[in-house]
Amino acid sequence: MANTYDLGWWYWFLTVALLAAWLAGWQPGIYLAMALCVIQIIHVRSLTHALTAFPIQVRIAYLGLLLAGLWEPLAWLHWVQLVGTSARVLVGYCFLARTLSLAPWNSVQPFTLALLQRTYFALQAAAPPCGAVFARISLERAQV
Repeated sequence: MANTYDLGWWYWFLTVALLAAWLAGWQPGIYLAMALCVIQIIHVRSLTHALTAFPIQVRIAYLGLLLAGLWEPLAWLHWVQLVGTSARVLVGYCFLARTLSLAPWNSVQPFTLALLQRTYFALQAAAPPCGAVFARISLERAQV
C-alpha cells in the first residue's frame, strides 16, 4: 500500500502527476518530470554514496525511458511508465525495479523461469519498491 511518510513515495507521486500532465497536453510536464528524476538521482546518490547502487539504477533507467519516449516512435513508453509508476504509488509494485533486479550485474542466480516467477510475483514485502532507500537510511540512522 501507499506509504505517504516515505519521501520516495512523494517523489514518485509527483512524477506520476507530471507525466500525466504531459500526456494530457501540458508541455512542461515531461521536462519537470525529468528534472525531478535528476533531483532524485542526486538525492539518492547523497544517501547511498554509490553511483551503482540499485536505487540509483532504477531512477537512471526511469529517466532514460522518459528521454526515449520523447522520440515519436517510442512515445508509447510514457503510457507504460504512467501505468507502472501509478502502480508503484498506489500499491508499491515496481515493475522496473523487479526487471532491473534480473540484470546480470544485479543477480548472481542463474536466469530461470522460476527466478522470473519469484521476481515478478513475489509479495511486495519481499521486494522493496523501486529500489527503496529512504526508509532503510532512516532506520540505519535511528540505530546509530
